[in-house]
Amino acid sequence: MTGRSTPWPGAADDPDEADEADKADEAGARGALGTTPGSDDALRERLVSAVDAVDAPDVVLAVSRSGRRTLHCGGTASPPPVPREDLRYEIGSASKAFTGLLLARLIQRGLLTGGEPAASCLDPHRRGGPAPVTLAHLITHTAGLPALPGDFYVRALPAWRTNPYGRYPAERVTGAFLRHRPRHRPGTRWHYSNFGVAVLGHAVAAATGTQWDELLGAHVLRPLGLSGTALAAADPKADAVGHGKDGRTPTLAFDAGGFAAAGAVRATPHDLLTFLEAHLDPAGSPLADALRAVRTPVLRRGLDRRHIHTVAWFRHPTNGGPMYFHSGATLGQQAFLGFRPDTGTALVALCTRRFRARDPFVATAYALLAQD
Repeated sequence: MTGRSTPWPGAADDPDEADEADKADEAGARGALGTTPGSDDALRERLVSAVDAVDAPDVVLAVSRSGRRTLHCGGTASPPPVPREDLRYEIGSASKAFTGLLLARLIQRGLLTGGEPAASCLDPHRRGGPAPVTLAHLITHTAGLPALPGDFYVRALPAWRTNPYGRYPAERVTGAFLRHRPRHRPGTRWHYSNFGVAVLGHAVAAATGTQWDELLGAHVLRPLGLSGTALAAADPKADAVGHGKDGRTPTLAFDAGGFAAAGAVRATPHDLLTFLEAHLDPAGSPLADALRAVRTPVLRRGLDRRHIHTVAWFRHPTNGGPMYFHSGATLGQQAFLGFRPDTGTALVALCTRRFRARDPFVATAYALLAQD
């Protein structure tokens, strides 16, 4: 981090872990769309083909190239009363890109260091051990935590198809963390964990004495002008409706429960493009130092240490330079966010159909961004 000692762990190495980066890598190999980019017409052609390939009730593909935006919307359902490009969509785990940027911003401003033991933030009277789980471990998925708390499934099962996360509130997330004993020393192994990033949100809120939604609004959303971004559904006319795997059955608005920091963000396509454009050109942003920080690799893992991670993004190589991305899903929607500094391109992909076997959504979005 600029001007500060780096709190992030070194290279974690776990060749057995499979994650969305691996899936997207495979998807990219399968999913070239075949049209050479160049003119606006060529780009729009690619977006039209991609929307058709996704096969969901509502699909939005939005591209910003050197600040010039191109959007294409479609889907198998009739167009909603509010234009698809103006609705707010659930982005699920892609919310972690917002969480990583917020933590980097708080560190840059000197409000946190990233090295704070999470347990001490949540319980100031708790005595720390010799190798505590820190905020940096939580955001980099190296805290030694499972994907979800051990008792999550028992709590969530009665509402598994409708509202599983909503049955697991904040106090259960923090309680499960304070009782947990990591199987591995923090900072030594990578394991993707919604649990860990959820704990991070509560620990940061406790350490700063400010609610998570207020922190995100004050340090990320308002500075970037993201007025179409929120952490909960508010207006049925403004929020896209998700659908089940069949593409026909509507789903309830996603309730993240105690996992807000890990997956609660919903936003319009234009807000998401604005968010990504700030990463492409940090110099003009009030969050410039934090935006640069979240592009910096913090660990490598896997065979030949080929998987590179930053505080907020998965990072893959392309012919011209690195591309950064994060995908996410809720019970009825999917999202893919990514950007490439070498081409000045940002991509937002959104759809309102639950992930299913051999789902084409991530493969299609990844291929669009990876293609030279």
